Amino acid sequence: MFGRAALGDPTIVPGPVEAEHQGGRLEKWRPGAVRVRVMTRQLASDGSGSTAGVPIIRDLVARDVARDIVGLLDSGAELEIRGREEGPVRPGDIAVLVGTNGQATMVHEALLATGVPAVLSGTSSVFSTPMAKEWLVLLRALDRPNYSLTAKSAALTQLVGWDAARLAAAGDDAMDELGPMLSGWAHVLRTRGVPALLEAVMQDADVSARLLARTDGERLLTDLRHIAEALHAAVTLEHIGAGALLEWLSRQIQLALPDATDERTRRLESDADAVQVVTIHRSKGLEFPITYVPFAWDKFPRSAKFPRFHAEDGTRSLFVKADGGADLETYQEAHAAEEAGEDLREVYVALTRAQCQVVTWWSRSPKNTREAPLHRLLFGGHEPGEQPDDRVPVLSDDRAVQRLTEMSRAAGGELVVETVEPLPAVAARWHPPAAAASTLSVATFDRSLDRSWRRVSYTGLTAAAYEAAHDGGHEAAIASEPEGPVLDDEPNGSPVADVPAVDLLEETMRAERSPMADLPGGTSFGIVVHSVLERVDNGAPDVRAELVERSRDVLSRWSTVTYGPEEFGSALLPALETPLGPLAAGRRLRDVAKRDQLAELDFELPLVGGDLVAAEMTGQTPSVRTIAALLRERLPSDDPFAPYPDLLDELDDRSLRGYLVGSIDLVLRLDDGERPRYLVADYKTNWLGGFEGDTLSAWHYRPAALADAMLAAHYPLQLLLYLVGLHRYLRWRQPGYEPDVHLGGGLYLFLRGMCGPDTPVVNGVPCGVFGWQPPSTLVDDLSRLLAGGAA
Repeated sequence: MFGRAALGDPTIVPGPVEAEHQGGRLEKWRPGAVRVRVMTRQLASDGSGSTAGVPIIRDLVARDVARDIVGLLDSGAELEIRGREEGPVRPGDIAVLVGTNGQATMVHEALLATGVPAVLSGTSSVFSTPMAKEWLVLLRALDRPNYSLTAKSAALTQLVGWDAARLAAAGDDAMDELGPMLSGWAHVLRTRGVPALLEAVMQDADVSARLLARTDGERLLTDLRHIAEALHAAVTLEHIGAGALLEWLSRQIQLALPDATDERTRRLESDADAVQVVTIHRSKGLEFPITYVPFAWDKFPRSAKFPRFHAEDGTRSLFVKADGGADLETYQEAHAAEEAGEDLREVYVALTRAQCQVVTWWSRSPKNTREAPLHRLLFGGHEPGEQPDDRVPVLSDDRAVQRLTEMSRAAGGELVVETVEPLPAVAARWHPPAAAASTLSVATFDRSLDRSWRRVSYTGLTAAAYEAAHDGGHEAAIASEPEGPVLDDEPNGSPVADVPAVDLLEETMRAERSPMADLPGGTSFGIVVHSVLERVDNGAPDVRAELVERSRDVLSRWSTVTYGPEEFGSALLPALETPLGPLAAGRRLRDVAKRDQLAELDFELPLVGGDLVAAEMTGQTPSVRTIAALLRERLPSDDPFAPYPDLLDELDDRSLRGYLVGSIDLVLRLDDGERPRYLVADYKTNWLGGFEGDTLSAWHYRPAALADAMLAAHYPLQLLLYLVGLHRYLRWRQPGYEPDVHLGGGLYLFLRGMCGPDTPVVNGVPCGVFGWQPPSTLVDDLSRLLAGGAA
């Protein structure tokens, strides 16, 4: 069963290692590569003479594990293992291998009670931890910060830090302190998001100092921050408000599973010097200097209701129902035999993880011991190379100790038998040795900051212009109330006086009411629109039903909308039915198959000097003004964007060195039977209506109005940067790529002005659609400029 390391001085214990393991030595600790500790039934009895139950024995074994580990850490025993610095045994040198999560929790709690740092390793979900429940209690309190019951519950969490005595002493006055604090945190959550809330809680409640004073403080702190990151991800990816965030966390806690995804798996950054409590299954392939295997004596016999087994030909089989004379008991026996073999393989794994020493326990239970793998190995009476019986009679305590002692003599001291002594009422605590005092010094900042390197985006370049043009506050980060004024890339147009129509076309445009005239504005509405259009399958047989269903999916994540999926889906349908003009050869969005659409194309592209520091740069770095100069040189006088270079000069002349980032709403591939053309498409929900009471109509989205709106919002810059992103993407993806052939330009789809098949058309261009194809070579020249002249 065990590999053998070379024996040396009797006080040096060789490890029970497999042939491929690198053995180690443990000095000045109880000799024996294998220690078997016997928990007698008399010790486990309650003193009344009655037989102790298995739960009592398990609890005593867990406590004895903690006591033995404390003794080992206090003994001064030293390890000598290749790859590890020689020195005293540390908690991180020890692993406790268990069969179930319940056993792991039991041992973990026993270790923490003695002051030994310990962690539950493996793939347990972070949402199954106590810290997840504490976050849930806090979010409930922030949802109703002035409600006494939830506020006082939050006070008793580690996040706030009160104890029961303080809460009782405060009485009714507790809310005088808790109410304002929780209200402030709730405001931070709504306006600035989860990361800001976390920092506010950490500072106001002194969380770090309180947690790190505990034995398991680093683990709690890691779980706290991990859950905060998960909450922030839920807010940003699912666009949920504070109330929905509470429901989301509650659902994650309910659905927490032992085998979790990477997102949920508990992080182990702070676990380097703690006892690892891990299931045997997860320990396969690992090795530890010292291992404890406390529950290999415990196996409760069960008859499988649906036996699993291998048939005679090796086929994996599952018995579901008796048929044709099938015998359930026969299959149950086959199932039990295979389980018995698997138990032996599992205990083999557990007993061969140690490099220096393995400690295991044996106890006597009439039902749970006879089929336990360790009991079968020790008392099965089998010869080497034979497999022990599936069930082995249970010996008395005295007889078991006698048999184990005989084995110890035959093993030449490698197997040591120990009878567990009575456990004290108060467990001994381990006190880690004091660390040597560090010499502190003041850090010096000896480098210069490179202020010219940045991640460049359209929003970043134009933010200052929006702040000057649109006086409004920032939208709440996690709002549960209707949104106020916002700052985004879809500003409302300036009011236009409702003057009388001058011709029949204008009268027709004014008469065509916008399908979204009754829907609100703002960033949140734009996010909802983008989310629905990203998910919709415009090739569905019933496009309206598809829009309504996708709207229902998206709106279920928003708690503040004032419109329903039926109304919203119906208002979006005309946008899919509106012709897209000459640039798209009259196609509608619903005419472009899903396979020819690429939604939300994120890009992060290197600009000149993105991989260099300022001192290494040579030559001139492009800036906003150099883009304006290029456009002034390339755009003809009759181009709708001809006035734009002058507007671009008004922006801050920022250096464009680093990376260009952005996200294209939609890329359309149009194939007319020859070579495909690719178009950038961007959805806009801007409200370009006039004064209050003026009905929003197609006239507000006529081509001339859209040209003015494009220039005022600096959308030409956005479109050019998107075309550069698509241009570089196609260079790698489109065989035989030629910009003049494949790069078709851009469509800005002002959805409120797209009124369906009957949308008014001005000079061949439908209202609500602005299309632009750049002059030959402009996009390639701009790409070269941003790359510092490189191809």
